[in-house]
Amino acid sequence: MSRLFGTDGVRGLANELLTPDLAVSLGRAAASVLAGTDDSTHRLGRRPRAVVGRDTRASGEFLDHAISAGLAASGMDVTRVGVLPTPAIAHLTASQDVSLGVVISASHNPFPDNGIKFFARGGYKLEDAVEDRIEAALSEDLPRPTGADVGRVIKGETVADQTYINHLVDSVATDLSGLRIVVDASNGAASNVGPAALRSAGAEVIAINASPDGLNINADCGSTHPEQLQAYVRSVGADMGVAYDAMPTAAWPWTPTATWWTATRSWACWPWA
Repeated sequence: MSRLFGTDGVRGLANELLTPDLAVSLGRAAASVLAGTDDSTHRLGRRPRAVVGRDTRASGEFLDHAISAGLAASGMDVTRVGVLPTPAIAHLTASQDVSLGVVISASHNPFPDNGIKFFARGGYKLEDAVEDRIEAALSEDLPRPTGADVGRVIKGETVADQTYINHLVDSVATDLSGLRIVVDASNGAASNVGPAALRSAGAEVIAINASPDGLNINADCGSTHPEQLQAYVRSVGADMGVAYDAMPTAAWPWTPTATWWTATRSWACWPWA
């Protein structure tokens, strides 16, 4: 049997390979491996916590509920933060004292696909050996807490959005006042926080493809289709443009006089940086 985890979590056609049943099972297995060995929560006598985020794919809605159910059924408290970029989940996992984070996204893959990837305490991606332990746990008879020992599930979208925006702005010392920037959000996870963070840093922002409907993610836009952004930068006289993919862990900046190059994390590396 081939390995379930690929280069970046578990990915496949949503509701065919990546089913709600598999998502529940992955939640229970991840809770057993990651929360079960989390000395921080055991030492303090607290119930372990998880944070779950997703991109704008329609299938992410049911996968979000499914994996949250698996985590809670294993005794974890779960905060569902809704649509946020991958680095936001890593940041929340590191800053909110949680045992694990979950991102539901297939990034730049076609819309019908989806994926599930995990962060360990501290916001770190899992080593292959840890993923193998989660995969092995799928076939184990894992504990099923009852009564007051089951986890609780809450929603925390608004707070998480602003927490991540503040983190982005605070991490960049450059004042962007006076810059006109076009953002192609790919109708993905950065459709809200991407433009909002740039505006908070002082830039004038023109956002395109920032109206996700669950079906239009990556649809002839974003980092895999930069032509629209290039034309927009020229037509509005912008200083630069930034294209995201569906669940940005990278951005692609473009200026009228420069070529494309790789930037870092979820918003752009400026031309003078």
